[in-house]
Amino acid sequence: MNKTIQIQTKSTQYPIYIGTLPQIESPHKVLIVSNPKVAGFYLRQVLERIIAPEVYVCIVPDGEQYKNMQSVEYILECAFSHRLDRKSLMIALGGGVIGDMVGFVSGIYQRGIDFIQIPTTLLAQVDASVGGKTGVNNAFGKNLIGLFHQPKAVYIDPAMLTTLPNREFGAGVAEIVKMAVCFDKTFFDSLLARKLSLQDMESLSEAIAKSVEIKARVVNADEKEQGIRAALNYGHTFGHVIENLTQYEQFLHGEAVSIGMCMANTLACELGLLSQEQCQSIKQLLSSYNLPTHFAFENAQGFYEKFYLDKKSTDSRIMFILPQGIGDVKFCNDVPKDVVLRVLKKCGDYDEN
Repeated sequence: MNKTIQIQTKSTQYPIYIGTLPQIESPHKVLIVSNPKVAGFYLRQVLERIIAPEVYVCIVPDGEQYKNMQSVEYILECAFSHRLDRKSLMIALGGGVIGDMVGFVSGIYQRGIDFIQIPTTLLAQVDASVGGKTGVNNAFGKNLIGLFHQPKAVYIDPAMLTTLPNREFGAGVAEIVKMAVCFDKTFFDSLLARKLSLQDMESLSEAIAKSVEIKARVVNADEKEQGIRAALNYGHTFGHVIENLTQYEQFLHGEAVSIGMCMANTLACELGLLSQEQCQSIKQLLSSYNLPTHFAFENAQGFYEKFYLDKKSTDSRIMFILPQGIGDVKFCNDVPKDVVLRVLKKCGDYDEN
């Protein structure tokens, strides 16, 4: 498959290429940022496709726990030591962690330079690389330090997924399921009918393209997440708390989102927005990819308090993104605390006695 999808908002326009990685030309310096694992697989291939006067490489540790200000400082040091200027280009070669950090660093380096996304995980290809949300984590929560900085282009080569571990593949599927539940029931039904796999690259490429098309439509309508784009955080309000509670070490991001979607579904059922049958079909689809759907915890009140650090919460009101059936979502910022605590206790197997 070779396909181009356009991001076109009031402030920006750029292409998302799906297919074999083409040549990338720049008349200025280029800095590629990756991690050891991805660089071992794909750095040579990418270097062969770049035409530029000077190309440098910066390698940062692999893992969500390294998505922090220390890594940002290191990437900045690489950029300064190689004397990148305002016309230089950064390239993010990796998954969502690399993409988010490079987007952030390129956005603050000399008040902003261009960057390109080459996502190498399914999660990054269908979601994280598209839309210009960048950031890093800190002790208080996920992506609380960041900015909107759109890439110059996104190059999605599904062939790069062939080296992806099963867990990483499943984590990406979680984000595909998120897109379908929020915006497209027909797409959701097709996911139920046909399991995605690396052995069927045609069907997988089609699912990637469908997910990117959904994400592009949402971003085009709401670039800075003032409205409908917040729907893409379905599962994330709960999932980010889980990641924070486990110091970003127990679950991959997509795994935490999978659990978060199931928790959001439980709340949606409690509010009459989702049927038990629909809730179960989403859970079964996630489970079919060996994604976790439950997280045991005892302190429901402590879990609840961490919601207030979510970026969507304002004026001390927690915003929940909940499915309204399959194919639609509802924003709820007035859910009574006692209802949320009751759901948390049910989800965490917490007995208040």
